[in-house]
Amino acid sequence: MAEIKSTMEMVMERAARIAAKTSVTPADDNHEESGMRLAARYMNHEIKDLGQALKEQNPAHQMSIRRGTAKILLRNIVLPRDEMLLASSLLAMQGLLDMKQHTGDMTAICTELQQILEQYGDHKQQMRQQLEDAIRGQMEKKGGDQAGLDGDPMGMNPALHPQFQAEWSKMLNSLNSQYGQALDQRKELLGQHFK
Repeated sequence: MAEIKSTMEMVMERAARIAAKTSVTPADDNHEESGMRLAARYMNHEIKDLGQALKEQNPAHQMSIRRGTAKILLRNIVLPRDEMLLASSLLAMQGLLDMKQHTGDMTAICTELQQILEQYGDHKQQMRQQLEDAIRGQMEKKGGDQAGLDGDPMGMNPALHPQFQAEWSKMLNSLNSQYGQALDQRKELLGQHFK
């Protein structure tokens, strides 16, 4: 009579098969990770010419490597809270262009992205200045009513006013949403070149 396996033995065998399948990583993933590391080195200024660095990679794995490189570069294109983030985004766009040897479509999209990033910074600065001016006007009116129009009796910075913080947070969220959508659309178009 045939030997009947216990339920526990069958579960253990199945678990072993699943573990064996998941421990094997497809070669493409390893090459994609190599591309990610290459992009990180480029973003850290360890590699000057990304296009040349990619040409030096094994031609059989180029697509996977380029896909990984593009993922990291696209992640580095973000709304610039400061000049360093703007510089990082511009460097990432240059890397993408170097990867594709400046194809017309990519060049146009990167130009649009650069304009979006620059406009974001300008728009953000204008909005902040307008809000500061509005809060300052309210403070002066309130202070003038209380102190007999002696200028700035409270000596307060409008940016420290509680109303400023609340309004600025709302305005910034709206601005980030608006520009973030435009940025994501262009990044998606760029990403399609590397699929």
